[in-house]
Amino acid sequence: MVIKQHFFSFILRNKPHRLLNSLMAALFFITLTGSLHAASVTASLNKNVTTENEIVQLTLRADFSDTGNGPDLTPLQRDFDILSKSQNSQFSFNLGTSTALNFWVVSLMPKSVGTVEIPAIKIGDHESQPIKLVIKSSPQLMDNNGNPPVIMKTEVSEIEPYLQQEVILSVQLYTSVAMQNANRSIPSHPDLVIERLIDDQMHYETINGTQYQVLTRDYLAFPQRSGTLTIPPQSIQAMINTSTGRRLIKVQSEPLNLQVLPIPASYTGDTWLPSKNVTITTNLNKTNENPRVGDTLIWTIDISAKGALPEQIPTLDFNSTRNYKLYPKPPKFDNQKTASGVVGKQTITVEVVPTEEGSLSLPDINVTYWDTEQRAIKTATASSTPIDIAPLPSSTNKTIPKTPEKPVISAPLPAQTRSVAPISLAKKPAVEKPQVEPNRLEVELTKTNDGVSFRHYLIAGLLLLTLALLSIWFMIWLKRKRAQPDTSEKVPTLQDFAPLSTLDELSAYNALIECCLQNSLTTLRASLLEWARHRWGDSEIRSVDDIKRLTSVQVTQLLMEAELMMYSNNPSHEWLGEPLAEALEEFTSGQAKPSQASQLKTLYPNF
Repeated sequence: MVIKQHFFSFILRNKPHRLLNSLMAALFFITLTGSLHAASVTASLNKNVTTENEIVQLTLRADFSDTGNGPDLTPLQRDFDILSKSQNSQFSFNLGTSTALNFWVVSLMPKSVGTVEIPAIKIGDHESQPIKLVIKSSPQLMDNNGNPPVIMKTEVSEIEPYLQQEVILSVQLYTSVAMQNANRSIPSHPDLVIERLIDDQMHYETINGTQYQVLTRDYLAFPQRSGTLTIPPQSIQAMINTSTGRRLIKVQSEPLNLQVLPIPASYTGDTWLPSKNVTITTNLNKTNENPRVGDTLIWTIDISAKGALPEQIPTLDFNSTRNYKLYPKPPKFDNQKTASGVVGKQTITVEVVPTEEGSLSLPDINVTYWDTEQRAIKTATASSTPIDIAPLPSSTNKTIPKTPEKPVISAPLPAQTRSVAPISLAKKPAVEKPQVEPNRLEVELTKTNDGVSFRHYLIAGLLLLTLALLSIWFMIWLKRKRAQPDTSEKVPTLQDFAPLSTLDELSAYNALIECCLQNSLTTLRASLLEWARHRWGDSEIRSVDDIKRLTSVQVTQLLMEAELMMYSNNPSHEWLGEPLAEALEEFTSGQAKPSQASQLKTLYPNF
């Protein structure tokens, strides 16, 4: 009663226009305060402490409608892998005012262990506050025998190789469980020439009571710089099924250090060739049974270097003498790869033309190399069998002028006392020497001009006739093209490829709810797309991801659970579709059921 008397006395003491101005000022102040409070961005995590390889959900809320292109997630890419993003919007009306709430749920995978900061996320003209997240090391998965499910090991054939010596790098992957979506690294190093050796080899091995499938992958590595080279660890990332569900694992091997030795000071060869063994075979073939002066003989030289690429084998110089002429062809490269390494092969074919009668002896072929097993300089040598050359039938006592031998310029390789710069394995392309056949009769043709002949007139007439026929054909083709009607067909639409089987959205929605209540996981995707195409149109719906983008957060999470059930090893009849049906009813009606208030509170714990 006292409050009521004071209220009536306040009205009697003040005039009506003063009361109206006071009420308007109060309403303006309340509206201004509400708008200032609403324009903010709030960020929250479903957990503040997590372990590595575990998914974290970041929820962003914008209390305003002008959100532009949504949140800028670029700052998150430094410390997280962004797996997925979903969006939901809510509108509320109260006392003539409207409030817009926009939500984004972002699934993140931490990249490292430790305390990281989720930076301020900007939405429109506003941004959120940073959040701290603690990432702990997850305990290593072990089986009943105490062994990890996946192991990766690396080893090399030689820890202290010489410069450009062959090194076999073996990467062994031990697995006791099935892996999905495996992503395996490839060895690489700027100072190593690396290539695959042979196909993967598989065997089984039992370690501490656990049977592993071992997959061995071998690589060839040739160091291009002396000194210490570190081969980075090899890693693999995959999804595996555990007793608690699917989990992402990351396994890597230990790094390897190579101590590359420089070219020894005792090596005196012109070209550096590290090899386990070098063999040379030569063969001089006759083109007829009784070769004479001026006939052509074929000289074939095969060089094989074990543990070296064919490009590493040095090129040979061939010089003619007064007894013969040499015409070498470009060498042919080949290699043979086995589990023990590579064998480089170089085949050289030389045409030999004798210029004097008598016994023809070709020079020995010598290749100097460094034996990597005995660590000593060696020289491989091969000789050709001499062949008797008969004189020409009309041969006289005249002698062929002696051809001066081609000077061979070679500088010895200086001794290496410390690490040297990389030596390229590439060889300069061999410049093919012009081949001059002996006893060639050169004939010079002189062009004479006796004026225009009948042949010239005939050619000109044929050219004019061809041009006229082409012009007539082009005019007929152009006339027919203009007379043809436009028969371009209409571009088929999505409705032409996949027509809708229901009449309207209501019938498609009822079929979708019935599918969920019957727990039919196999027909869920088709029913979802049927209803979504009725509701939003073919231009908006291309896949189930578009439905996640346009529906609520709860529907999105239930769809993700259904997809995981669909692609997992669990039977499809274990899926329960009733929660999805209730979430769809809430989304279409816009009213939340009382029984699901606890679920919404779990999704947005801060609201």
